[in-house]
Amino acid sequence: MAAMALIGRNCTAVSRFTCSQMLFLSPRCFEASQVCVSRLSDAANTSHTLQDKKKQIHQDGLQLHDFISGDLSEKSKWEEYRGNLKRQKGERLRLPPWLKTEIPIGKNYNKLKNTLRDLKLHTVCEEARCPNIGECWGGGETATATATIMLMGDTCTRGCRFCSVKTARQPPPLDPDEPYNTAKAISAWGLDYVVLTSVDRDDLADGGAEHFAKTVTYLKKRSPNILVECLTPDFRGDLSAVEKVALSGLDVYAHNVETVKELQRYVRDPRANFDQSLTVLRHVKSIKPSILTKTSIMLGLGETEAQIHSTLKELRDSHVDCLTLGQYMQPTKRHLKVEEYVTPEMFAYWEKVGQEMGFVYTASGPLVRSSYKAGEFFLKNLLKKRKTEGTTE
Repeated sequence: MAAMALIGRNCTAVSRFTCSQMLFLSPRCFEASQVCVSRLSDAANTSHTLQDKKKQIHQDGLQLHDFISGDLSEKSKWEEYRGNLKRQKGERLRLPPWLKTEIPIGKNYNKLKNTLRDLKLHTVCEEARCPNIGECWGGGETATATATIMLMGDTCTRGCRFCSVKTARQPPPLDPDEPYNTAKAISAWGLDYVVLTSVDRDDLADGGAEHFAKTVTYLKKRSPNILVECLTPDFRGDLSAVEKVALSGLDVYAHNVETVKELQRYVRDPRANFDQSLTVLRHVKSIKPSILTKTSIMLGLGETEAQIHSTLKELRDSHVDCLTLGQYMQPTKRHLKVEEYVTPEMFAYWEKVGQEMGFVYTASGPLVRSSYKAGEFFLKNLLKKRKTEGTTE
């Protein structure tokens, strides 16, 4: 699956898709501002509130306020954390402090959100509950505003065990106006970099490749300077479909392998596999070497260091340019449990390994996702540099 992300046709949250453990801004987050009538009634309701909270987390997974930073989120206090990081049989791990983050929201965030609603479009950032949503939409320190748009609906034809997106053998038909509306919205935002992704659509002859290509074409006509990344499915290994997207005018072709080679059948839908994903990424390079290729891996699913290292080597040997590594987060109790919370120090180690292996860019951290903004800021400048060099040669 194009992974770490996903989009829905309404504003309800669906948790993690492709990739990528994200957050939905729930009205519950703002209820604390209400005035309490009686301290006695507060005390009487405390036990019920705690029980309800535990029940909610058990059923629905973590929400926005579970990630908002508290005292322990300060790096200086990480070493004080004494909770288990590796799951024991029958245990559910507590969220460690380095997975709690502030959610900055500014003017650009509200502008993007309002435009989405007007055009009936949705983003992975909202529906998959991304903890980086404020930073990406707002532009952050680098002012590189980014958004990830989900194409082709909210229903996937596959059922990966890490992903809570709803599935069906025959999802609703594609919206023929979506490519045009998507391009219109993105050009109105004034973004520097956009990621287009989708659910798997094995019910379509080309897997939705033409839909992807049309969106990129419309977008480049409206905003020639915008940089476009497509995070695609594997198209069942159909290389003609891969080629259609790769030659559409995009700048970065991304396809996620999701996990190490040894855990593919355990984590992903049986129709997806490591070799098929590598074939997709290799083919993109073979037909257009100038395109940057990108993939993403989740850690914390029970993989070993040797398996991670071996997987990274195969990716680099296949000329994959960019790599992101992030923490797997269990979206609901029905999905794979987190086997380990990987420490920030270990993520830093894998970033160094990626750099030493020769990846053009490696983003590695607990909250890093396949569409993480820091990587896009780097890619934006790298792509512009390449284009400048090309025009002066």
